[in-house]
Amino acid sequence: MKILITGGAGLVGSHCAEYFALKNDRVVILDNLMRSKIFGFDKETVKYNWNYLKRYKNIIRIKGDVRNERDVFKALGKGVDAVIHTAGQPGVPSSVRIPKEDFSINAFGTLNVLECTRKVNPKAAFVYCSTNKVYGENVDKIPLKELKSRYAYDGVRGVSEAMSTDLTGHTPYGVSKLTGDLYVQEYAHIYKMKTAVFRMSCIYGTRQFGFEDQGWVAWFIIATLFKKPITIYGNGKQVRDLLYVTDLVEGFDKFIKSKSKFELFNIGGGKNNTISLLEFLEEIERQTCKRPKVRFASWRPSDQKVYISDISKIRERLNWQPTIGVKEGIIRLLRWVRCNENYFS
Repeated sequence: MKILITGGAGLVGSHCAEYFALKNDRVVILDNLMRSKIFGFDKETVKYNWNYLKRYKNIIRIKGDVRNERDVFKALGKGVDAVIHTAGQPGVPSSVRIPKEDFSINAFGTLNVLECTRKVNPKAAFVYCSTNKVYGENVDKIPLKELKSRYAYDGVRGVSEAMSTDLTGHTPYGVSKLTGDLYVQEYAHIYKMKTAVFRMSCIYGTRQFGFEDQGWVAWFIIATLFKKPITIYGNGKQVRDLLYVTDLVEGFDKFIKSKSKFELFNIGGGKNNTISLLEFLEEIERQTCKRPKVRFASWRPSDQKVYISDISKIRERLNWQPTIGVKEGIIRLLRWVRCNENYFS
C-alpha cells in the first residue's frame, strides 16, 4: 500500500508515517515546516520529527505546502491508496490573531488536497483530522456538576456525532476546521470518494512539542520538568478525554482497511480516560515530585468546560477502542521529554 500523509512532521503525521512504514507500506510525507513561523518555535524542534523519519527507507519526505497544487500533485505522484490529511493550523489563539492564514491552511488547504486526490486517484481512501471544536459552545449546553477537582457531565456519558455544529461560537479555528470537515463529507456524497472525518479530542504522545497555545498535555510536562510557569485559563476544573496518538492511528488504519465508503467519528479516550487540568498537575507531581508555578487567568473564548467523546459509534463500526490509559501515556511522554531535555531546557 502507498500512503500520502500531509503534515508528516507533526505529532499525528509523524506517528502515522512511522506506523505504516513499520508495516512495510510505502509512505510519502508532505510538510512545509512552518510551525516556527506560526508559533515562534525554533527550527530544531520543528524539524525533529522530519529528521526522525529519515531512519525509514520506505518514507519519502517532500517539503511543500498543502495549499500549493503543484506540491500536492508531486506528493501524490501517479497515485496512492490512501491520504491521511493531518496538516493544519492547530492553535486556537493563533487563529484569532491570524484568521485569514488559519482559513487558508485549514479550509482551503483541505479542499486543495481533496481535489488533487480526486483528480489523481478518486478511489483512494481519504482521512481527515477534524476536531471537537467544530461543536463549539454547543457542548456547554450539556448539564454539568461541579466536583472538588473537576466538572462532570450530569447524566450524559459523552458528546456524540449527533451534537449540532450550528448556531454557536466556535473560534476561527473551529470554523476553519469545520469547513474542511464539511468538504470531506461532501466529496464522499457528490464524488463518491471513500472519506472519513475523525473529530478528535485531546491527542497526545511522544514527539509532541507542546506549549501554551497548543498541545497542553506536553506543555504541562515540559513546564514542570524545566521550571517554566504555567497559566491556567479558568479554574482548572475543565476536563478532556485524552487519547494516546498511536491509538488514534490504529483508528485511521481500521477505516482505510474497512469496507465503509464514508464515516464520521468522534474519537478520543472516552469516559475511561478523562482528566482535569488540576488532576493532571497532581499526576505529574506524583510522577516527578515537582510542582510547577501556576497562575490563573480569565476563561478563553469558546473554551469548553468539559469535552468527553462518546466513542460508541467507532467502537461498533470499526471494532476500535483505546488501549493506552492516561497514566501510562503520561509516563511514556515524561520519559521521552527527559530523554530529549536539550530541546526544552
